Amino acid sequence: MTFDPSTLSYDSNGLIPCIAQDHRSGEVLMLAWMNAEAVARTLQTRKVTYWSRSRRAFWVKGETSGHVQGLVDLRLDCDRDCLLAVVDQSGPACHTNRRSCFYTSVIEGDEVELMAPEG
Repeated sequence: MTFDPSTLSYDSNGLIPCIAQDHRSGEVLMLAWMNAEAVARTLQTRKVTYWSRSRRAFWVKGETSGHVQGLVDLRLDCDRDCLLAVVDQSGPACHTNRRSCFYTSVIEGDEVELMAPEG
């Protein structure tokens, strides 16, 4: 069965959440948004491409930072309303220069930073 990005369930803004996961460690790196064109571009180029809600423009991960996400696998959830991009991450995934955007934990009611920025 041929995949068609238009068959996914997008929100009212035409967007679908996409979780990025490191293909080696299984670590969850980040969450960002895609529209149908970003999904198609990601599959075509094998470079993960998101839709920036604030800039209202396509965003190829690592285009300016050099911290590229190479697509290893793109998976759909059972409801077709969320994507999992299994990636080969080069450098930090977070714009704060941390490996993952999920670097803060809530422990006994307090926010605890789990990792410092790299380099």
